[in-house]
Amino acid sequence: MSTVEFHPEALLELEESEAWYRERDSLLATAFSIEVADAINEISTYPDRWPTTRDNEHRLILKRFPFSIIYRLRDNSVFVTAIAHHRRRPNYWRSR
Repeated sequence: MSTVEFHPEALLELEESEAWYRERDSLLATAFSIEVADAINEISTYPDRWPTTRDNEHRLILKRFPFSIIYRLRDNSVFVTAIAHHRRRPNYWRSR
């Protein structure tokens, strides 16, 4: 199992998204948080499982929510660069 680290902006994206769902529906916010936590757990267990982009990043697309988890592999760790909403500007995280 790999260690998972987050870019500070990726953590902020996660917190803001959780807050947005919480303002609308607490059950939906819980479902979002659980799906992200499960996805992070899967990434840490099987980091090479998801496709690699041209920038050597991996992308896991959430099943129920319009988000992708963008990450890079670093030695024995996973570095999450973005919790990207699918309607945001494409590839905005590349400079991270």
